[in-house]
Amino acid sequence: MVGVCTTAGGRWLLRYGGTGVTMVWAILGWYAAMSVVSFAAMGFDKSRARSGGRRVSEKRLHLLEAVGGWPGGLVGAQVFRHKSSKTGYLVVLWAIVAAHGACWSLWWFW
Repeated sequence: MVGVCTTAGGRWLLRYGGTGVTMVWAILGWYAAMSVVSFAAMGFDKSRARSGGRRVSEKRLHLLEAVGGWPGGLVGAQVFRHKSSKTGYLVVLWAIVAAHGACWSLWWFW
């Protein structure tokens, strides 16, 4: 859902404001920034899981992934070996990746 809104908003901005090149860099910058945040949240949650401290909720991790941080979430799950065996978590993560892919495909071919 977030991807659809982002794609629609990005499409509007490309048509009515800014240049295509500017928007591409802005979108890539957003994905990069959110990926860093998502990766850091995954690492923080893993350290809290080991120490028994207060954890980052799965809902919050998925929110970070949904707003563009899914690359960082995927890498973080592998690097920290965190949530990588939790099927329910991975199903939602891959659904987010698929939704982003579908939105970008629609945007590209529309």
